[in-house]
Amino acid sequence: MIDVVSIIFLISIVLSSDSDLSIVVKVIILSLFFLAFYIALWHRDWRLYLATLTGLLLIAIFGIYINSNILVFGFMFADLIGRAQAKWHIASAMLAIALMFIIVLWVETGELFKIEDPIIVPIMMIQIIFPILIYFVEKTKSLKIEIASVNTQLVQQDERQRIARDLHDTIGHTLTMIKIKTELTTKLMDRDPNRAKDELDDILSTTRTALKQVREIVSDMNFISLESELFHCKNLLQTANISFKLNHQSSDTLLASVEETMLALCLREATTNLIKHSKAKNCNVEIECIDHNYCLKIADDGVGLENQGLGNGISSMKERMNALQGTASIDNLVNGGTIVTLKLPIQYSRKEERIL
Repeated sequence: MIDVVSIIFLISIVLSSDSDLSIVVKVIILSLFFLAFYIALWHRDWRLYLATLTGLLLIAIFGIYINSNILVFGFMFADLIGRAQAKWHIASAMLAIALMFIIVLWVETGELFKIEDPIIVPIMMIQIIFPILIYFVEKTKSLKIEIASVNTQLVQQDERQRIARDLHDTIGHTLTMIKIKTELTTKLMDRDPNRAKDELDDILSTTRTALKQVREIVSDMNFISLESELFHCKNLLQTANISFKLNHQSSDTLLASVEETMLALCLREATTNLIKHSKAKNCNVEIECIDHNYCLKIADDGVGLENQGLGNGISSMKERMNALQGTASIDNLVNGGTIVTLKLPIQYSRKEERIL
């Protein structure tokens, strides 16, 4: 918006000025200026560099033939050159900005380094320093993106390790049982057919259990919408005769897929524990953003933690939240019952690709 307003002001000043430049020449220079600005806006390589030098040259021409105050529009290219890929492009463009001011003021006053309007000096210094500020801002953004990417990879690695543990502890154990029972059944086929038949029925049941375990592990690998999980938990709680109330104050906040999935899994774990252990009649879920943190709270009016301890799934919730630099806690409420609080720092401004 600032650039658009600046362009409108520049057109107005140039076309309405009384100078030696004809209207045709003004239109041509303005067209070249807009072309240079467009190229600089969409590129970060040598094209940005050349477009910036061209734009500064055209501003210098306007400054010589119209008024030196028009040099203030140099900030439009001072902003863009700060995003250049090569540092020497930024450094040489800063030098070009300084030369632009010196040459225009020299032509206007007839003396080198003579300044009639003191406000020109801070304007020149701001335009010279501005590319450095933009460079560090862009560098900070790039580092944040890299950190977020590394953090996502770490989360994915933790999930792979968790899945590997689940496969070893559940499927591995079940398959071992099937192997042992199959060997026993093979030996019993001739000696005790009735017992062999019982063992085969047991093997069939164990196989069904293994298939169920596989489905559960695979389901944990897929993206889970927090909205769909809230709907599922509502139905589950109502089936258990527990009333459900939702206060969602951050519906416009976009989370990364891995964050949304982790919150949904923690919500599922908290709901399951609530149904099994709380003896509650009411459940209140509140979602809000506090100090750049996405907060999800699940409160109930049950028996609290006095007789339950802290084991009921809180460890798995803490592991999931810690993997995303968040926190998970469970506490007693003053009026009875418990509250589970999940917090995640908000690091994303848009929805990420499905990565789980």
